[in-house]
Amino acid sequence: MSGKLSENIAYFARALREAGLPVGPGAVLDAVEAVEAAHIGSKEDFFWTLHAIFVKKREHSDVFTQAFRIFFRRRSLIEKIIATLSPYSPAKDDKPKKPEAGALRAAEALLQAKRNEAPPEKEEKIELDARFTVSEREILQTKDFAQMTASEITRAHLLIDRLELPDDRRPTRRFVAARSGSRIDPRKTFRNTLRSGGGMIKLEYRDRAQKSPPIVAICDISGSMADYTRLFLHFLHTLTDKRKRVNTFLFGTRLTNVTRSLKSRDPDEALEKCTEQVADWSGGTRIGTSLHRFNRQWSRRVLGQGAIVLLFTDGLERDGTEELQKEIDRLHRSCRKLVWLNPLLRFDRFEAKASGIRAILPHVDEFRPIHNLKSMEALVEALSVKGSAEADPKLWLRRVA
Repeated sequence: MSGKLSENIAYFARALREAGLPVGPGAVLDAVEAVEAAHIGSKEDFFWTLHAIFVKKREHSDVFTQAFRIFFRRRSLIEKIIATLSPYSPAKDDKPKKPEAGALRAAEALLQAKRNEAPPEKEEKIELDARFTVSEREILQTKDFAQMTASEITRAHLLIDRLELPDDRRPTRRFVAARSGSRIDPRKTFRNTLRSGGGMIKLEYRDRAQKSPPIVAICDISGSMADYTRLFLHFLHTLTDKRKRVNTFLFGTRLTNVTRSLKSRDPDEALEKCTEQVADWSGGTRIGTSLHRFNRQWSRRVLGQGAIVLLFTDGLERDGTEELQKEIDRLHRSCRKLVWLNPLLRFDRFEAKASGIRAILPHVDEFRPIHNLKSMEALVEALSVKGSAEADPKLWLRRVA
């Protein structure tokens, strides 16, 4: 095989590794040998040959597809490759439909690989003492989601994936075996004593089983929340991937259950499914009507066993507040804890003067900002403990009164 083709496959493999696929040197050698042995006659054959080598999991397929089309999109590039491998004339390239999932990760990985391959430019060496400078990660922690660039959003996704989940396990009514404790399991103790002939009695213990409470997220996807909803959904995807009982609902002018869509392993694929499922993305806001439908159809199904509700909205209601006040009160009485996450708290001079905000505040347990990574980490800590006095919603009502 010519050196150029081997280099292209190796370069393509490095791009896949940057995009998150587990591609090692052995897979590159296998890909080169497979291309030589497959007698490729079309672009589709070349695609599936590399796909069989590099893709090991279903959730990696979309990322591989996007990377392949971006990398080999130059005209007649694959035709020249096929011409060097096969005496047969290549078939015409039919343009397949381009899926959206994985496109951003593939493009970022290819761009990053190109930067790594570029020779470093000779610059004048400047020595700088960085002991009193702010690191890039610290700046990213406090930067507003709405002001982030595409590369910063990608890095924010990685930091969200590394967040430590809250340790909010609570004892249940069910008992499980324990190595020690103050509660003896008499049935298991007698059974083991009979097995050993009754010569020696070894005490067996039991304790209450601990389980994390369910988390229910109700997220506003109206136009005023568009810059924050996608990153919060990425946080919910991480939460859904690592915990069992997480339910997510999106609402603008209507309510949509996207819990199954967020269970996809790949985050890009999960967000793409949510976008296709929701019809009122970046539209108006009808909080009261959406909460009414949730209380009527879903509250009894998902709010059992001490569930925690995360209400993600700015509270700007387009309809009257009478229905909103009634439904938020019902929601508060149906769950163990109701946390309101509002991006408007990013403003220092924020005041709870809007009628929708004043209707919601008396019926929530905590009122928190959600506009950067630091506030997201504070939310995780708040789910682990009882809460803090700073998030008390009564403080905001006293400021206006």
